Amino acid sequence: MTTKIIIGSDHAGYHLKTKIAEYLANKGLNVYDEGTHNTDSCDYPLIAQKVAQKIANNEYEKGILICGTGIGMSIAANKIKGIRAAVVSDTCSAKMSRQHNNSNILCLGERIVGESLAKDIVDIWIDTEFLGDRHAKRIAMIE
Repeated sequence: MTTKIIIGSDHAGYHLKTKIAEYLANKGLNVYDEGTHNTDSCDYPLIAQKVAQKIANNEYEKGILICGTGIGMSIAANKIKGIRAAVVSDTCSAKMSRQHNNSNILCLGERIVGESLAKDIVDIWIDTEFLGDRHAKRIAMIE
């Protein structure tokens, strides 16, 4: 089964989002781009909400949100029940956000993470499985 991923950004994350979406599509993943589709100024909470809601509704398995730092997107996405959006800027955090926190949205900052590192982070985040067990209890406590 092909992993269904939804991706979105504001104007500050547009360039990295475009590169990551193309990268994932070339790997054979099913990627839907929620926008924005240019560098015109836009409101990141609206994009974050659309992506998060589609994941909460089980329309997509995982999501990626990109803005200047990843912080605003994560704050906005985490307002939606059932969302665990993690701001990540290194590969170890990408792995741990999946293994221990079962993050379902990866948030990246275009101004923080270069394209090559972002691709490594995305690969690790997508490929890492949730460990469950004692971590599942903690996720339930968060919910």
